[in-house]
This record gives sequence, structure tokens and C-alpha cells, in this order.
Amino acid sequence: MKAVTPRFPHLLHGGDYNPEQWLSYPDVLAKDIELMKKAHVNCVSLGIFAWSHLEPEEGVYDFSWLETIIAKLYENGIYTILATPSGARPRWMAQKYPEVLRVANNGVRNAYGDRHNHCLTSPIYRDKVKQINTRLAQHFAGNPAVILWHISNEYSGACYCPLCRKAFTQWVKQKYGTLENLNHAWWADFWSHTYTSWDQVEPPLANGDSTLHGLNLDWKRFTTDQTVDFMREEIRAVKQVNPTLPVTANLMGFFDGLDYFRFGDDLDVVSWDNYPCWHQGDNVAIAAQAAASHDLMRSIKRAPWLQMESTPSMTNWQDVSKLKRPGMHELSSLQAVAHGAQSVQYFQWRKSRGSFEKLHGAVVDHNGEGNTRVFHDVEKTGEWLQQLDAKIYPTRIQPRVALIYDWENRWAVEDAKGPRNSGLHYLETVLAHHRALWEKGIATDLIDMTKSLDRYKLVVAPMNYLYRKGYAEALRQFVENGGTLVGTYWSGIVDDTDLCCLGGMPGQGMMEVFGIWNEETDALYEGETNTLVPETGSGLPQKAYEVRELCALVHAQGAQVLAAYGSDFYQGTPALTVHPYGKGQAYYVAARTGLDFLRDFYEKLRLELALPRALQAELPAGVIATRRQGDEHDFVFLQNYGDSEQVVQLPAGMTDAVTGEPVDKVQLPAYGISVLQTAGSGLAAWEE
Repeated sequence: MKAVTPRFPHLLHGGDYNPEQWLSYPDVLAKDIELMKKAHVNCVSLGIFAWSHLEPEEGVYDFSWLETIIAKLYENGIYTILATPSGARPRWMAQKYPEVLRVANNGVRNAYGDRHNHCLTSPIYRDKVKQINTRLAQHFAGNPAVILWHISNEYSGACYCPLCRKAFTQWVKQKYGTLENLNHAWWADFWSHTYTSWDQVEPPLANGDSTLHGLNLDWKRFTTDQTVDFMREEIRAVKQVNPTLPVTANLMGFFDGLDYFRFGDDLDVVSWDNYPCWHQGDNVAIAAQAAASHDLMRSIKRAPWLQMESTPSMTNWQDVSKLKRPGMHELSSLQAVAHGAQSVQYFQWRKSRGSFEKLHGAVVDHNGEGNTRVFHDVEKTGEWLQQLDAKIYPTRIQPRVALIYDWENRWAVEDAKGPRNSGLHYLETVLAHHRALWEKGIATDLIDMTKSLDRYKLVVAPMNYLYRKGYAEALRQFVENGGTLVGTYWSGIVDDTDLCCLGGMPGQGMMEVFGIWNEETDALYEGETNTLVPETGSGLPQKAYEVRELCALVHAQGAQVLAAYGSDFYQGTPALTVHPYGKGQAYYVAARTGLDFLRDFYEKLRLELALPRALQAELPAGVIATRRQGDEHDFVFLQNYGDSEQVVQLPAGMTDAVTGEPVDKVQLPAYGISVLQTAGSGLAAWEE
């Protein structure tokens, strides 16, 4: 397996470090290294928002302070992830070159302030970023202490300035070629919005056109493309100096503003910033969403990844800054490792003394000592990572199940008018399907419609409203070749320009794969429900399952009906079907169900398809098992997200991964975790 950080191929432990805020406090900088060693920190991220210190005046660079800090850290066994500083431009730049500041969608240019307040199209901003990135690379890319480039920080947002508008017009012109093609793709004859010249093409503005769904969708695609192009230029500047030093960019899970799958080809490793709202209701549900986010980030490159940020205690920007309860920090940190992370990194190492993040959680509080509960939690997590490092690092996750999550589909679903403007809940539906699989210990990739399906036995495709080019054909081939497909209501409605499919739904030939025709879709009011009632012999428990929000009215056209609706004028019509197609089969779930149905349904498929589980054991409620696979040994992470102790009886042949002692049962305290070792299942050729 390729190492994520070849210069230091180990599990990383550390976090964002901002020494530029403390240069006039030399005693603080000395204390930091002492405390880092105590907390088993082996890596920090530097320079993320340090542009004003790196280039205090235009063309005047000062790297001496950074060089000194990197050297002192390295002398003490602490490596550096070095950032490019483009996430926040210095004040002098905005004053001299106002065009680097963004224009909002109301047409007004922003004043200086905040971060991510820069135009990604601006030639001046691109040139300034290239200059400082090149200088940093020339100075530090050969330094053995620097193991990874951290490109910018949490790319996000869009700009509506004249430069971006012009770039968007050119992007649209290149995509569609002729105005005739454009008008057809965006269905611009609607409300007499026909384009008669290219200079009429503008982004969807607050005081302009937002009713052409194809326009809205293409603007979001363009914003992703501009961001990726900007990132690509950043990467090119550092790679031209040293092409062997890997690059990452810290992403944000299910953030809806950018299609992260478009980032994968340009990044050597994916990293992301993980901030669940623990202890806000059901911790199992919160853990389920964190697990899905981890799996999504891993799936971008289908490779190990880095947790670049997390809080060791609380945030300062969530509605309520809740403290992590004892044990939760270790549990949530090792959950990331269980899902393929090669690091546990924090934001932040030391609390800022002033400004926006002075109350954000950190390893070191304002008291400046290592005697706090939070520091001891971090210390324990560092011990875990040291003990597991050599064993865990070479292992990885190899799912046989794929769950389709597609940003373009999400954008189109959320922009559609009808059938439930009060919420179609695409993301929530994807998360529900993932949770049902995660609770059973079934490893799952989350992929978009462009990824190959060849390696999977089961593909789950909920609410595929939009079909991207070639996607329907990929699904057909997958099922023809023996795969099992699960599709749902509100799928195959539009093509990739958001035009409705003609000839019946699901469109593009998928009716024959599913063996059904979706004639209508009933939208239910809040609180209104129907039921899905399994047929005898369906393989499901004989009970009625509640359904809500959307109910597809389908006709079986060759499919076997496994369940029917229990009420309303469509009582007795198909609510769940299965259809053999080629060597495989396609299930169609016609309504939005609850977790109770999904749990039973995926248990049925697990048994039918012999899907591997992380642990062949009955687990108490709230206890989850996740497996990392290796040639010699596999490692099972048992995680208790409940607030009471649980006991798990284990199958034979398991040992404690830390002590090596045989184990036949595990006692997990509230928010407890145990890592177990068992015989290796082998690593297949899993690279793209």
C-alpha cells in the first residue's frame, strides 16, 4: 500500500499550530514543544493563515521565523505539514488590488475581512498565490521535516464579479457550442428566456434569473471547476519545485457548495475537517453521520485519508459549544482511524488569545499547562496511536457495497420545484441507507455516478433524480453482469441538464432493468403516513412499515412484488419489487421508509449476498464494529456510543490489538472503544 506521507509513514497525531500569533511570547513557543512531546504529538500543520507574516509587504518575504520553528519541532521528533496561505489574503493586497475581493450575488464587492473572501478568477490573485507558493516550495520542499503540502484551507464560496461572469460565459460557450444547444439544454423558451447572444449569459443573481434549473446547475458545476482549476495552479507551483512531496486539501464532508469528487485526481491524499455535534440527542445517529462522512472522504480516492481537523473538546461556532463527555474524544478519534484515517489532527493546538477563535476548543487552554481533562484525553489518544501505529498503518478498507451519493444530483434535487418544497431530504435519505449498513458492520463506499461499479456486489442508489451521462448504462451493465442494484422512488426523472426524461420513469432504459413503470408520485404532508406491507415469502418480517413524504405509484412490468401499500387509493399496489435482469437483480423501494425497514431489508440482502461483516457476533444496541483489512491481520474496532456499559461476546480467535492477549469478551464502558486483532483477510489489488 502506498504511504500517505512517505517521508514519515506513520499514524499522525497533532494539529493546526499557529506560532505566528505568539512570536512575541518566546516562553509560550518553548512550552508548546514540551507539551507536544507529552501529548505524543508527532506532526503539526503550519502556515495556514500566515500570509501577513510570510509576506508583510508586497514582494518582501520573511520565512526566517517559520524556518526556526520547523527546525525546533524537527529536533524534537515533530514533523510539519506546511500550508499554502491562500485561504486568507493579507490586508495590504486587498487595499492595493481591490479586484482580489469577491463580489456577492447581489453585485456588490465585499470589503476586506474574513477568510475565503477572494476571487478565484482574478489574474492578480492567482499570480500572488503562485509567487508565494513558489517561494515557499523553493525554501522548504527539500526540508526533511516537511512531509506534506496543505493546499489552502477549506475551499468554499463563489464570486460574481465581472471576471467570474466572463469566465462563466466562456465555460458555457465551450460546453454547449451553439446558442441553439444552450437554449435547449436550459429549456430557455420557458417564460421567453431565450438567449440570442452569448453576452446575455450571466450567473443566477439575487436580482436576476434563478428559474432556469439548467443555469443554476451549471453555475454550481462552474464554481467547482473554477475552484479545482485554482487549486491545480496552487499544486503546480509547489510540485514544479519538488514533484515527490505529496499534497492534500482539507475538505468538509458533505459540504454542499463543491463537488469533492472533482478534487480527487489532483490530490495525492484526501483530508477533511470533522466536527460532529456530540451529545445532542442520539449519539448513535451522530456517530452514523460521522461514519458516512469518513466513508465519503475515503471514497473520493478509494484510499486511506487524513483527519486534518477535529476538536479535542468543543467548537465555538456551533449553536451550542457542548463539551465532549469523558471517553468521547478517544472514541470519536479512533472512529476516524477505523474508517481508514491515517491521522488524528486537531484544530487547534493552542487557543488563540483574541479574535474569532479565542474560545474554540484546543489541546492547550489559556492556562497554558498540560493539567486539564482535555489535554489528558489527547494524551491518551496519542498513546493509542503509538501502540497501534505499525499494525494499523498498512491496513485499509475494502468494501463490496457502494452507496451512490452525487453532488450534481443533490443540487438538482434541492433546486427542483415540487413535489415537496418543504423538503425532499436527499442527503438524509442517503445517510439513512448508510446507517442501516453501518450498524450491521458492512463496509460501504460512497461514490458518485462517474465511478466504476466493477468491484461491488451491491450498489444502493437512493433518489437518483438526475442521471448523468453514461450512468444508466453503467447501472445496466452492473446488473447484467450479476450485481444487485437497489433503486428508489424519485429516480430517473431528469437528464444531466435537468430536462425531464421522456417515455416514462425511471428513464433512460431503467424501466426494463427494474421491471416497473413509475406513473405518478404522491407527496405526503408533514405527519401524513402510509404503510409498506410485505408479501408472504418476501424474506421480510410480516409487519407493516411506516412510509412518508414520497410514495411512487408503480406498475409491475415483469418485477416480482415483495410488498404493497397499505392504504389510500393506491392500496395494494407495489411498494417494493425485485426484478431479475441478466445475471443480476434490481430492487425498487417505492417510498421513503424509516430505519426499521432499512435494517430488515439490508439484513435480508446481507444473507442473500453473503456480504462480509466486521464482526460475526450479536452486538448490543449502540455498539458498532468496523474492520480494517490487512494481509497478516485484520483489526476490528468495537465502539460503544451508548451512555452505559456494554458486554460483547466475541467469536474465537481474537486478541487484544495492544496487549496481544486472547479475548473472548469485551466490556465497553460508556463511550468506550476496544481494538481487536484477528486473522488477515488479505488486500486485493484495490488501486484505481
